[in-house]
Amino acid sequence: MKLRFLLLSLFLTLFSFAQNVKSPSEFLGYELGSNFSRHHQVVDYYKYLAATLPGMIKLESYGTTNEGRELLLAYVSTSENINNLKSIQDNHMAAISGEGASETAVVWLSYNVHGNESVSTEASLMTIYDLVTSKKELLENTLVIVDPCLNPDGRDRYVNFYNGFKNSPYTVDKNSKEHHEPWLAGRPNHYMFDLNRDWAWATQKESQQRLKVYNQWLPHIHVDFHEQGMDDPYYFPPAAEPMHELITDWQKEFQKEIGKNHATYFDENGWFYFTKERFDLLYPSYGDTYPTYNGAIGMTYEQGGSGRAGLGVKVSNGDTLTLKDRIAHHYTTGISTVEMAAKNVEKLNEQFKKFYGNKDFTYKSYAMSGDEEKMKSLAKLLDVHNIQYGYTKSGVKGLSYTDKKSGSLDGDNYKLVVSTNQPKSTLVTVLFEPETKLSDSLTYDITAWSLPYAYGLDAVASKSLINTSEKTLPNESTTLNTNGYAFVTDWNGMDDARFLTELLKENIKVRYSHEPFELNGKSFDHGSLIITKSDNTNKKEFVNILEKAAKENGQQITSVATGFVDSGKDFGSSSVEMIAPVKVAALSGGSVSTLNFGEVWHFFEQQLQYPITVLDDEYFDRIDLAEYDVLILPQLYTISDARMETIKSWVRNGGKLIAIGNAVSVLDKDKAFGVEAKKLEEKAKDSLNMPKSYALSSREYISNLITGAIYKTKVDVTNPLAYGYNDTYFTLKLSGDGYGFLDSENAVYMEEEQTPIAGFAGANAQKLQSNSMIFGTEDFGRGKVVYMVDNPIFRGFWENGKLFFVNAVFMVK
Repeated sequence: MKLRFLLLSLFLTLFSFAQNVKSPSEFLGYELGSNFSRHHQVVDYYKYLAATLPGMIKLESYGTTNEGRELLLAYVSTSENINNLKSIQDNHMAAISGEGASETAVVWLSYNVHGNESVSTEASLMTIYDLVTSKKELLENTLVIVDPCLNPDGRDRYVNFYNGFKNSPYTVDKNSKEHHEPWLAGRPNHYMFDLNRDWAWATQKESQQRLKVYNQWLPHIHVDFHEQGMDDPYYFPPAAEPMHELITDWQKEFQKEIGKNHATYFDENGWFYFTKERFDLLYPSYGDTYPTYNGAIGMTYEQGGSGRAGLGVKVSNGDTLTLKDRIAHHYTTGISTVEMAAKNVEKLNEQFKKFYGNKDFTYKSYAMSGDEEKMKSLAKLLDVHNIQYGYTKSGVKGLSYTDKKSGSLDGDNYKLVVSTNQPKSTLVTVLFEPETKLSDSLTYDITAWSLPYAYGLDAVASKSLINTSEKTLPNESTTLNTNGYAFVTDWNGMDDARFLTELLKENIKVRYSHEPFELNGKSFDHGSLIITKSDNTNKKEFVNILEKAAKENGQQITSVATGFVDSGKDFGSSSVEMIAPVKVAALSGGSVSTLNFGEVWHFFEQQLQYPITVLDDEYFDRIDLAEYDVLILPQLYTISDARMETIKSWVRNGGKLIAIGNAVSVLDKDKAFGVEAKKLEEKAKDSLNMPKSYALSSREYISNLITGAIYKTKVDVTNPLAYGYNDTYFTLKLSGDGYGFLDSENAVYMEEEQTPIAGFAGANAQKLQSNSMIFGTEDFGRGKVVYMVDNPIFRGFWENGKLFFVNAVFMVK
């Protein structure tokens, strides 16, 4: 009798407790799944829960988005665990150095990295509510970290669209407007970047702020909640091949065990799902792979729906998929994940410590040399990931990245060294390995990304541990001789580019040299900047502005007393030309790639810090292009004949057109320009048209593709498009298209018999790369066309391509 009374008392207490905590539906004033919640409503609910249950939930605001929305984390556990949060964190992180004895599992749940995959955030509301009410038993030895929305700007963009166009009541007819987002859909962030491809590169504000906190925890399990096509059943791990060879057997096996647990719940409900297909674990910048390379069980969960589904939609088999259905599925896998963590605390801690133990990697150190600005830029990225590094002046031997043969880095110059003798050794190996091993050529993303290529640094991979003596490069300050004739600085990278744009915005006149020259015993290469006092006599604050810009951008400025050079062209020569403060515009909308447009937009505003005008497809034909000096065509798929004629007329009259990626093929189709796509020989074509096995059709198709492979190219250093480069450039190819040489002005090109130095390229696609143009320029009337077959600013991380883009804007005349 006593036992019954106690159980009844406990039930009533729990029931009363649950009644005192409002559910998401009670708090929001509508049934969860009957409306899309705006970001501020979600934040309000999380703050309500934290205020109501301060012992079980601790909130942390870890930053804001570009549009000012709050980025929020919720730490969820028992009162005892929340009170000892710092101790749990310390014990957990001590395992990285082989110490500590944590008795808690750390699970991180990330929702809505793609804004229009909108069920995620709604599911987080139900998940956190049940964790602190009906599922509290899962928290006894588990800490759950919830990020309800990684991409608030994208989410609100989608929600505002949907609420503005949905039928009343909503319609399941997929042809209705509510199921068709406009060009700028909710998937990307403010700058149209895919945040799920930015974990490793950290180009975006949201990623930078999140990684700062993530690397303070490094959870045992990380889940990234997504959506896919509305006709697809639910996906959960185990993942597909290729899986990176450094993923441990334990990580693979526990993914499988979690998947089996999910399957029991889905089977009970008769829900369809699939595993081991499509979603691989290779590219290091996803929300599943980046955590995996940092010791977690990293997983992607994919619900059918995405931006097409709305509150409900009729799918191809005739069934209706509702937002409530989608919430139920993501809620189930979320709770199932926490359940598996709670059941396997000891094993998770044991294997996490083992992951960070000693490892026998082939290469023990990666050493890089080259322009100090590029080394400093790479060092900043390493700092974001808590990767240790140092510098040495000693000679280094190892596998050369240039030709994959034995090589060395000699001389007294500083070399940046990153070793695998550190906690982040697995991540280091993945980011720096000369070539990634592929277990399957069918991949979901690019297959090459090695950072020495991306940053344009000479590098060797050494099988020995390289000792370093310096932790930072010396900072040299510049003091200007105000009595000088002119001030000269090199042209090598983005710091130089930002220095230039800052001066141009301050109306400082800047010249650049088309020819190398020597003065005062120092050599200056193509593109070196020259700022003369006589050009700026009317600028009273000239020297102060120059000094400030130099200091902020790390410039080493040489003051010279004369324009009479020791060799080369004097400063008054026609080879020393003025740089005009050009007015730049970029096309958006229509068939323009949102991602490539976003790369351009972000590049100008956040990296180059130079103004750009966005011209939308909707009203482009009503604009007077004569107002602009430069027009950028991001990747796009079609231009009307009338619009093409307008653009050609503008170029003939002196405009400069920059075409990126697929935009080059659009110009090729017009046939008015000198660019021409290469085609396979007839014999090769016949082989493509032969009957193929239905089952193997996708594998046959990839023979025509290049899925993000790195190629070694030749550079004409005398071409203004290539100023600041040496005679070799490693390009990231994202397409199997190839273009023949221009009649002249091929700035970057590939020679015969080219194969990728890293990454996968299909056999037929490779044939089109020999003797092909990568970057080039062409005179067109009084104007200029710049062709960029490969995207030099891809995802903002291909650092060594960025100066080509700056040159296209300012140097090419």
